[in-house]
Amino acid sequence: MKGSIRERSPGHWAIILDQRDPATGKRKRKWHSFKGTKRAAQLECARLINEMTDGAYVEPSKLTLAQFFDRWLKHIKANVSPRTHERYEQIATKNICPLLGARLISKLQPIDISEAYGKALESGRRDGKGGLSARTVNHMHRVLFSALGQAERWKLIARNPAALLEKRDRPKIERKAVATIDASTTAVVLDAARERRLFIPLVLGALCGLRRGEIIALRWRSLDLENGQLAVVASTEQTDAGEIREKEAKSGKARTVALPMMAVEELRRWRVAQAEELLKLGVRADDSWHVFTLADGTQMQPRSLTHAMSDFLDQWGITLHGLRHSHASHMLAAKVHPKVVQERLGHSSIAVTMDIYSHLMPNMQGEAAAAVDSALRAAIKRPADDVG
Repeated sequence: MKGSIRERSPGHWAIILDQRDPATGKRKRKWHSFKGTKRAAQLECARLINEMTDGAYVEPSKLTLAQFFDRWLKHIKANVSPRTHERYEQIATKNICPLLGARLISKLQPIDISEAYGKALESGRRDGKGGLSARTVNHMHRVLFSALGQAERWKLIARNPAALLEKRDRPKIERKAVATIDASTTAVVLDAARERRLFIPLVLGALCGLRRGEIIALRWRSLDLENGQLAVVASTEQTDAGEIREKEAKSGKARTVALPMMAVEELRRWRVAQAEELLKLGVRADDSWHVFTLADGTQMQPRSLTHAMSDFLDQWGITLHGLRHSHASHMLAAKVHPKVVQERLGHSSIAVTMDIYSHLMPNMQGEAAAAVDSALRAAIKRPADDVG
């Protein structure tokens, strides 16, 4: 295996790799373009020779990032939900491609990606009115990282340049305080909604911490009112194109939620009222029916529920998802262990729960210090008492 470099113009080099075809014995040449100093070109030539010797060499791809995204998006379509695929496609084509889409994936470097993130923060909005948020740029990174990881596995690139960016190289997300309402205000909200069709979704959000999609997907067969439990096994999602589908619970994990007695009582009343409604339509309800339905028995669209809730809850400065956060804050204020809160809300880990709600637990450090102090004082006093 041999290699050499040839200067094409100042700072631009051709790296020529000589090898022989093992089948025919004929000499083959591979050409690489390189930009930099002569010493850097020599080092790159040596690196490529080592890769070819070790069998780790990857033929330079002529695919642009935009062309590769087309292939990658088709590849992952069967493995993610329609809403997730739609989101990936939007980020790839509308946020990343305008900045990096014309680049060959084989030439893409970490510095190119870092500079693209900086430009996105400064002027990345498609309407020309400024930059994208740090959260959106982090979403861009996750999509690019995942896509180029697949390119590496397909041997289109030698390594994933997005994986070489450290966390500090990406914009920091400033987490905003979660908007919540206290227990007394929650009671006011529920009382004001009692005669509205939105009452049951409010109960499920405020007293059980269910997400919007989980509320809409909930069926009577998932409730055990005798034992005061409900099982969250599915969620309903809606794409921008209006497609609605039911999928498994978030993170692929079902969970059981204990029902407060108030929720049990309201759900029992609602089940009778819903059955009477359906009978007037000539339909006999069974356990397969959704808990929350429109007056004609059909399922409400997720976006429609959001709009209806926003109109109703606006006077209290809260949203349907904010009621879920309020439920968590009520539990933490009552000194419920964060692990229980995590399991009840369906977070993937307790770290997620602590990250979201740490600002609601300002006294935990003080309580911990007081508990340690009390235990040590008791231990120190005990030997003195024994001597006496």
